[in-house]
Amino acid sequence: MENQHRKITGYRELNQAEIDVMNKVKAMGKDLGNLLDELRLLPAVHDPEKPDRASVDQRWLSIGATQLQQGLMALTRAVAKPEFF
Repeated sequence: MENQHRKITGYRELNQAEIDVMNKVKAMGKDLGNLLDELRLLPAVHDPEKPDRASVDQRWLSIGATQLQQGLMALTRAVAKPEFF
């Protein structure tokens, strides 16, 4: 549905500069999501037989993913400036 945001309480029209910035934030989110997907494929434990292969702590990866999502949402709200909590 076109212009559906007009039917949702608390949202406003964005000007073209705001739309452009919002699209940059969304593109960065996609890039970060791709990086997280790549990191999730790495083993959680270092393999001594493959000393040149990276390993990641999956717990910290999850924490980082959550905080990145929070940061991207904060940037989105900074641009959109919704009229509600």
